[in-house]
Amino acid sequence: MTRNSRLCGGLRLWPVGIVLALTFALALAVAATVFFVGWDLLGARALKPERQLTSSTLFDLVKLAFGVVAGAGALVALVVAYRRQRVDEDGARREEEAASRETTRLHTERFTTAVSQLGDDSAAVRLGGVHALAGLADDAPTRDLRQTCIDVLCAYLRLPYAAETDLPAGDTDARHAYLSLRQVRYTVIRLIRDHLRLGINHPHSWQGHDFDFTGAVFDGGDFSDAAFNGGIVQFAGAVFSGGKVNFRGSTFSGGKVYFNGAVFSGGEVNFRGSTFDGGTVNFYGAVFSGGEVNFRGAVFSGGEVHFSTPLTGSTFSGGTVDFSGAVFSSGEVHFTAAVFNGSTVDFNRAVFSGSTVDFVIATFDSGTALFNRSTFSGGTVDFNAAVFSGGTVDFNDAVFNGGTVHFRDTVGAAPSGLLPANGQPLPDGVTLPPAW
Repeated sequence: MTRNSRLCGGLRLWPVGIVLALTFALALAVAATVFFVGWDLLGARALKPERQLTSSTLFDLVKLAFGVVAGAGALVALVVAYRRQRVDEDGARREEEAASRETTRLHTERFTTAVSQLGDDSAAVRLGGVHALAGLADDAPTRDLRQTCIDVLCAYLRLPYAAETDLPAGDTDARHAYLSLRQVRYTVIRLIRDHLRLGINHPHSWQGHDFDFTGAVFDGGDFSDAAFNGGIVQFAGAVFSGGKVNFRGSTFSGGKVYFNGAVFSGGEVNFRGSTFDGGTVNFYGAVFSGGEVNFRGAVFSGGEVHFSTPLTGSTFSGGTVDFSGAVFSSGEVHFTAAVFNGSTVDFNRAVFSGSTVDFVIATFDSGTALFNRSTFSGGTVDFNAAVFSGGTVDFNDAVFNGGTVHFRDTVGAAPSGLLPANGQPLPDGVTLPPAW
């Protein structure tokens, strides 16, 4: 830009006189180039002189003059129209930016009000703040601002929270405060669930966003039929200590869901009928020490579900983990190095038809693991180097008609119902250690 350039509404434009002069100069240069190229192509060497103009020649000159004037006028109109368009576009852009700033300002004001309501002593005001924040997330002008609202709601659930069993006996005020707080927490969970039930293309859907429940205490709540499709969902270190937390019918089809180090110590966590068909769900280092975790009728049709890492398995030391009737048709489910020493893990009537289910170096030293009436018709179920040192492991009435079931290098007594009767061959695909 030269010193004569000017700022017009945020758009830098040269003075119109300079622009026109340059445009005419460029037009003359182009016309001259075309003329001389044509002259050369035609092989012309000189112009034919005429001492007297005829009326025809004069008329042609007049037409040429009018043509030049018309072309010059058109050129000026083109330059002016282009500049006007640039100015109009810049003005529209500035208006759009101003509207966006105003929307963001209003969003920030509403956000501040809603957050201050969440910190109020009154449960009714806090409930209003929860609904206001959810509505604000729906109206957020950008994805990042919506994520901020979701983060605040999740942070509320991560605040210190005492279970009902920890309340002082006979303290009515403490119990009323607890019930009020629990109602607010359940409302947060319900609103998250409702937004995760909306289709991915719905303008108010929260699918694909991140949810951080790290270390939160759950003594109830309903996530049923929610769709965890994309994003990262963190339940790492969460404590499920009582009540019923319901994931029934939920779908885990993308992104990552972490239950790393979660503690299932009471109540019921229900994944009944849930579908795991993509992404990754991790229960690394989770402890199942009480209550019931229910995967009855769940479908594992893709992605990966990990109850362990290659070095650290989950611990099933109490309560019941129920996979009865579950279908493992594709993907991977890993129980590597898991320890079953007190709980009941039930795969009764489960169908293993295409996925890889891994119990490598798992330890069964007490409690009960039930595979009775399960069907092994495809995929791979691997008990390589597993240790059967106590408790009950039951394969009675299991059906082996396809796929591969490995017990290579397994230590301990053979599980009940696994060995065929005298004289009967092993089912195809079943591999047993020599000691059995």
